[in-house]
Amino acid sequence: MPDDAPRFIAKYALEAVPRYTSYPPATKFHGKVGLADWQRWMTQQDKNPALSIYVHIPFCKSMCWYCGCHTTIPNGHRRVEHYLAALDIDIRRRAESAPPDGRVCHIHFGGGSPDMLKPEEFRAVMQQIRASFNVAPDAEIAVELDPRGLDSELCQAMAQTGVNRASLGVQDISHEVQKLIHRIQPLEIVQAAADKLRAVGISAINMDMMYGLPAQSVARVCETANAIAGMGADRVSVFGYAHVPWFKKHQRAIPEERLPGAAERFDQMLAANHTLSEAGYERIGFDHFARPADPLARAARDGSLRRNFQGYTTDPSTILIGLGASAISECPQGYVQTEPNPVRYANAVTSNADMIVRGVGRSMAQQAVASRIANLLCQFETEVEPGDPVDLAKDMLADALVRIDDGRITLTEAGRPYVRNLAARIDPAFRSTTEQHSVAV
Repeated sequence: MPDDAPRFIAKYALEAVPRYTSYPPATKFHGKVGLADWQRWMTQQDKNPALSIYVHIPFCKSMCWYCGCHTTIPNGHRRVEHYLAALDIDIRRRAESAPPDGRVCHIHFGGGSPDMLKPEEFRAVMQQIRASFNVAPDAEIAVELDPRGLDSELCQAMAQTGVNRASLGVQDISHEVQKLIHRIQPLEIVQAAADKLRAVGISAINMDMMYGLPAQSVARVCETANAIAGMGADRVSVFGYAHVPWFKKHQRAIPEERLPGAAERFDQMLAANHTLSEAGYERIGFDHFARPADPLARAARDGSLRRNFQGYTTDPSTILIGLGASAISECPQGYVQTEPNPVRYANAVTSNADMIVRGVGRSMAQQAVASRIANLLCQFETEVEPGDPVDLAKDMLADALVRIDDGRITLTEAGRPYVRNLAARIDPAFRSTTEQHSVAV
């Protein structure tokens, strides 16, 4: 093994640190921020801002036990219809407060499972977005999909309304693992879903896989990574399973005795990275991969890579408008999050009440910290400034995980898996003893 190869160091791998998909992290959100704050912030934006829209569909046909998302299993489609009626109002209401000269360059449907929508329902949502916002002709419109619920009619509706990228959840191709996570999904179903999407012209396909699941092994992770590469995925996200049964009660169904240990998790992560790299993918940040010609790989090379709640992205927007239950909105001045419960969200929207339940403002100093942490997560380096708590990174320096020279702090090859640890050390607000986060690896 090369001297600079990543290695398992329990102190860092098991350290609970933020994922830094936002700054301040979501653990800093509080209930004293509401819709009025967001509307005020919208009057303070620069001219002609780039906008991004996130639409949350909080429904699934069945619960995957590993899931950490805000989702529910409806007892009938009328619940979905009631939710969509509120979403329609939410779209128009949020558009009224958005900068009138803003232009939408990115739309992302997440969940839950957006494939819970009927074709005509998906069309209606997209029509209302286009009627309410100025959507750029070349906007990227992406949808997260459960391969098990995808049919040709919905694919056609998505293509006709402008969807040009789709993400399919694979996780692991082992039947034993799938049984233990309550997601039986033969590989043929994933391949069929990709074929349906490509048949209607949605050719940009992302796939997700996980490590750290019950009964997973290095061999099974490699088999999954090879299968994904064989299906021609353009991008691959490799996520570590976060076992938080105190937060997501359905995770109690996962047999903890079957979960891999910390060192095994680390080996699985390295195995996924190596397998995908050998298959021709370029590493993007610490948990994404992309084909060299993919826009994400180009963004990583030219320094324009970004990171948000969906992970690494090419989205250049300065304002993210989150629509639907639990959706988070972002602008330079701060974040707001809507009511996570779909019923309470819908009732708040339809009664013209404040559907924002928490958020946090962001000072100019915090914006500067956010920019530096983003540089670190996207490029593995950032500048060292006077007053930085660099002494907090002495342990990482001693372990040859980082180096400091010419006014910059840089992760070494061995240190890249621990980039979140370094981000926490340069975060002046981080307090590991008072907040709950997922482990670093």
